[in-house]
Amino acid sequence: MAAPIQPRGEYVLVQQEAAESKTASGLYLPEGAKEKPKIAKVLAVGSEVKDIKAGDRIVYGGYSNEDVKIDGKEYILIKLENVYATFNK
Repeated sequence: MAAPIQPRGEYVLVQQEAAESKTASGLYLPEGAKEKPKIAKVLAVGSEVKDIKAGDRIVYGGYSNEDVKIDGKEYILIKLENVYATFNK
């Protein structure tokens, strides 16, 4: 999937993964009770980001992330300092 926008500098463009619809014990969660996961798939990175690439999955945090909606899809621009880890699963 090609990224709809190209981040600049120290920013990473991600798409958040879907929230779990049921608990580990098998109980289904209503939409309002689902907690937004802090795991996302990287779509594109800015020119100053060296150790993260498109396709990686990240764990992120922070309150200064920027939500962006393009063509009905939701994306998040995250500053590199708010990326806590990368992983493959």
